[in-house]
Amino acid sequence: MEKKKYKEIVDKHTPKENILVNALTAFTIGGIMGIIGQGLIEFYSYFLTIPEKEASVCMIVTLIFISCLLTSLGFFDKIVNFCKCGLIIPITGFAHATMSAALEYRKEGFVTGLGANMLKLSGAVIIFGVVSAWTFSLIRMLLGVI
Repeated sequence: MEKKKYKEIVDKHTPKENILVNALTAFTIGGIMGIIGQGLIEFYSYFLTIPEKEASVCMIVTLIFISCLLTSLGFFDKIVNFCKCGLIIPITGFAHATMSAALEYRKEGFVTGLGANMLKLSGAVIIFGVVSAWTFSLIRMLLGVI
């Protein structure tokens, strides 16, 4: 079969996504995640009398725990199919990527399975995050902004 004809067949049967609806959904869900995060900070600081700085850490740990739990139970992927990037881009997406890899490779053992593969996807995020932070800090230092 010719490449051109094959591409036409693939294009014909590929589902079309509504970019506007996806963007609005991600924006809305991302806003709701922000509200939930702020609500958790308020809960920890008001009801448990934790200082706001430490309450922020507790909020992050709570969101990571919930996303790891939902990933382990098999619900996170189904939720992300609806929520799009509004749920996968914050810290919950990072926790999901790490937990998914851990679940996938757990049968291979602690060292060759979990140790070698758990940070496959999220490791790149860590590396680029650290390099970006270092680069921008260097630029700010050189410009005298700090």
